[in-house]
Amino acid sequence: MEHRITLPLTREKAAGIAAGDVVYLSGEIYTARDAAHRRLVEALDAGRPLPFPLEDAVIYYCGPSPAPPGAVIGSAGPTTSGRVDAYTPRLLSLGLRGMIGKGARSEEVIAAMVKAGAVYFAAIGGAGALLARAVTAAEVIAFEDLGPEAVRRLTVRDFPVTAVIDRRGGNLYVSGPEAYRRSGR
Repeated sequence: MEHRITLPLTREKAAGIAAGDVVYLSGEIYTARDAAHRRLVEALDAGRPLPFPLEDAVIYYCGPSPAPPGAVIGSAGPTTSGRVDAYTPRLLSLGLRGMIGKGARSEEVIAAMVKAGAVYFAAIGGAGALLARAVTAAEVIAFEDLGPEAVRRLTVRDFPVTAVIDRRGGNLYVSGPEAYRRSGR
């Protein structure tokens, strides 16, 4: 199934997405990799406010390259999601509704996703220059000293992703290979 979602990603919007669905996201998403996630959790531990609201937010595990002349952003491909698994359940418990990256997630993260009604999307690794075409605005909003790993607010239009783990725990990384094996190919 195909969906066009205008963000924020509310619980109701997430409920209609199943593992394997193609989704085009439009609106604001936030970039954050492992160093930024560490700082987000440190801020929470210290009782400091976060640089963006987590409720119904989508975080893209991405550290974009510098923007070439005339472009909004450089190559903006996904990084391996397992790098932030230690921090993710905490953020999900505070309202994070969507994550974009690549690769499998831990059982702890999947359980936290089910509890939070969240969705994990995969973006195509190696296609960062193509994904950058869906970014219409980019602004560093926190941790500028982290360079490419700073937190950015991106405005995207029809950003292409695939739902790989849905809010019920359906997991394309499991069901896809099983379906292939059953096909006898």
